[in-house]
Amino acid sequence: MNVVIVEDEKPAARRLERMLSKLNMNVIILLHSVESAINWFNTNEHPDIIFLDIQLSDGLSFEIFEEIEIKSAIIFTTAYDEYALKAFKLNSIDYLLKPIDDDELETAIQKYSALQNQQSAVKINELKALLQPTIATYKSRFSVKIGQHIKLIPVQSIECFYSENKSTYMYTNNKRSYLIDLPLEQLTELLDPELFYRVNRTYFVNINYIQDIISYTNSRLQLKLDAYSEEAIIVSRERVKDFKNWLDS
Repeated sequence: MNVVIVEDEKPAARRLERMLSKLNMNVIILLHSVESAINWFNTNEHPDIIFLDIQLSDGLSFEIFEEIEIKSAIIFTTAYDEYALKAFKLNSIDYLLKPIDDDELETAIQKYSALQNQQSAVKINELKALLQPTIATYKSRFSVKIGQHIKLIPVQSIECFYSENKSTYMYTNNKRSYLIDLPLEQLTELLDPELFYRVNRTYFVNINYIQDIISYTNSRLQLKLDAYSEEAIIVSRERVKDFKNWLDS
């Protein structure tokens, strides 16, 4: 039985690989991001099962399904709350709660074997909705330390967030960059998705500060913001379609 693991935490991915090998499962490859998964599934035969983490280093794994028609069974590896896990079960999708238990892993594989002749659709939009809290709350401001002082920055004044040298910065409409003590990946849960969009691995942009959108090489887009001009902001090819939908939402 062929298996692909999509997990951004490499130690966790290797641990799961060892556990599956003990069950005589053939792990074809370990993938660690949305982008690498899309590229691989575009050019390779799909496996019997994909073990899929929900939160990857460059976005939610649901983005894979928006680009690729996956023909494999999906077993989520997740730390999400019980209400979401019940939703997976209702959609005939199994899950494993981290840290993964040997017995639960074997049970999940047995479930796949029992259901492999049945057609089960991955209802990505429904799962996305179920994973959102009933009342979404997002950051309205960020605090930054400047010398001996703490300054409050309202999100409305932030043009973009970006990663540089393993640090995260925000750039404001007064042409200032501030270091913040948060990884870029965590901003996905903190920022209002109607206001901010992650255009690639490095940037979140504020829709209110997009001045121009320009066609770029390899079917990508280049963004011009009102004030930020430190580096070119490119919408990755895999995100262009979703980015356009975000603009129109």
